Amino acid sequence: MALLDVEHLRVDLRTHRGSAPAVRDLSFSLERGQTLGIIGESGCGKSLSALSLLGLAPDNGTVSGSIRLEGRELVGLADRDWRAIRGDRIAMIFQEPMTALNPVHTIGDQVTEPLRLHQGLRGRAARERAVALLTRVGIRDAEQRLAAYPHQFSGGQRQRIMIAMALACGPEVLIADEPTTALDVTVQQQVLGLIRELVAESGMALVLISHDLGLVAQNVERMLVMYGGTVVESGPTAQVFGRPVHPYTRGLMAARPTLAQRLASHHGEPLPTIPGSVPGLFGLPPGCPFAGRCAFTEATCHTEVPPEWTVADGHRVRCSRREAILGASETIAVHA
Repeated sequence: MALLDVEHLRVDLRTHRGSAPAVRDLSFSLERGQTLGIIGESGCGKSLSALSLLGLAPDNGTVSGSIRLEGRELVGLADRDWRAIRGDRIAMIFQEPMTALNPVHTIGDQVTEPLRLHQGLRGRAARERAVALLTRVGIRDAEQRLAAYPHQFSGGQRQRIMIAMALACGPEVLIADEPTTALDVTVQQQVLGLIRELVAESGMALVLISHDLGLVAQNVERMLVMYGGTVVESGPTAQVFGRPVHPYTRGLMAARPTLAQRLASHHGEPLPTIPGSVPGLFGLPPGCPFAGRCAFTEATCHTEVPPEWTVADGHRVRCSRREAILGASETIAVHA
């Protein structure tokens, strides 16, 4: 039995224009200690998928499909039951460290909150545990800084505090949603190194969400590529980077500038891009969400849901133009 098993997850958002599918047919499983990356452009459904795993889909969202934690079905749980799981067995490092912390509560109050709610720790015991957590994530003089407020910390320090909060109760699944947003390169590497170290120590399963291909390549064993709320390619990270097959995946990787391209761009040569833009939820075609932006698009791509098929062991792609894209796989420049 998998630790976390997601099958055919779907999230529909109700708006004044009607209902629109924001996440469609998302499936994956995680064992203890496994790491999974989810990549894609903004608006492809990454963060909404993550929030659904915590029972935090927006009020105008309807979640269907299946999310099982050690066999227990989570879809449809009452909010009271979700609160018992959220922050205890499944925890999340939210995307924006500058706004995710509550500005009117001290850091000590915020770090000890999950300890009070889930482990019943109070007073000195909770304080000592908070100090240990903050020290573990690299906050100096942690005991003295418990009384400080978020605005008194740098962006990198706030990100570390969020990690401490997420790890407070020793969750079995850690979701990191763009954990290095707005951090400089040095702090990014420190934060990612800390997450890797903590996951290895505790045997947690990790879901890392990012638009940064290099970050995913270096930090996870398996990956999902999402577009238009759908997984278009999935598999072991080394295989997907070594041989990307779906036209969208190829476009993402080809758009990563090499050193030669960076130098050329200074001389007026444009960097590679994916033509067009991500369609809105109400602009998605009923068939393949990438239809129209894809060089292999034909009429049926707009109307027929593409089938999923296997490239190699564990490496799967969802596309109707199998022969065409495989035939072109050696001619498309990709930089892993």
